[in-house]
Amino acid sequence: MPLPLSILDLATVGRSQTVAESLAGTVALARKAEETGYTRVWYAEHHNMAGIASSATSVLIAHVAAHTRSIRLGSGGIMLPNHSPLTIAEQFGTLATLHPGRIDLGLGRAPGTDQNTMRALRRDASSADTFPEDVLELQGYLRGQSRIPGVDAYPGKGTDVPLYVLGSSLFGAGLAATLGLPYAFASHFAPAALHEAIALYRREFEPSAQLDTPHVIAAYNVVAADDQAEAERQQHEIMRSRVALLLRPGTEYTDEQADALLASPQARHLHQMMTYSAVGTPDVVRAKVAEFADRTGADELIIAHQSPTVEERLRSVELLAEAYLS
Repeated sequence: MPLPLSILDLATVGRSQTVAESLAGTVALARKAEETGYTRVWYAEHHNMAGIASSATSVLIAHVAAHTRSIRLGSGGIMLPNHSPLTIAEQFGTLATLHPGRIDLGLGRAPGTDQNTMRALRRDASSADTFPEDVLELQGYLRGQSRIPGVDAYPGKGTDVPLYVLGSSLFGAGLAATLGLPYAFASHFAPAALHEAIALYRREFEPSAQLDTPHVIAAYNVVAADDQAEAERQQHEIMRSRVALLLRPGTEYTDEQADALLASPQARHLHQMMTYSAVGTPDVVRAKVAEFADRTGADELIIAHQSPTVEERLRSVELLAEAYLS
């Protein structure tokens, strides 16, 4: 029996693409995911990144929800230290009221950006220290059990939007276990602690009102195409675009310069980020996804379809669903 598959949509803005085109592609991808049997689509909060269009995460979820019918939608994740718990409870309470039974709230404690942008967000560097308390405060608002006397979330109170803890280290695994919440590991870009974090989470999990038994979601990169050479070409384009992470923001570069950087020791981290990836035809991708599921013992996989263009991502979504879910 295959595991449920979900999608992490990075709302990528290609090098020759407008933001409007990217957002239209995000809607098309969610519709394709709904049509082909994926469980949920999540969007991540990132700031000051020209290549990612999901900074206003709750607004994007609302837009996609209005253009789909049944698929679950949520954040993967909201970086809670950037916000007050009350504000997020109101936003996701509104979403859950408009789209009942379809909204997830994944939470992370990283800034989702660089230090200068963190200051522009009016975030204090110590904000992450109160992440566990902030999660509990947020949960209280959504359950109608506010921890702040006389303060409730309207909308939000009583919607009980399901919470997920996101992480790439042992901290998030331990917190999710203690609170009895599902745990999603960001192995699509931070693979190092995957197995250790899952083991800790399962070992220390305590049942809660939301969850009786542990639920692990592991992230995995996929580039599926009809032809192996085409999939590998797409993967190379993805790596070229990631060279921007090594350069000063706004720096332009040629394909030849990107290839030279990718071949240098500077790019070692970029290659490591893609440790957990499947690139190829449906048969190749299906086998690698199944192997990853077996190795992690995950309860659900969330797939980052990394192909460079909207059309290529839609085809990747379709091919994986046909190969793995059918």
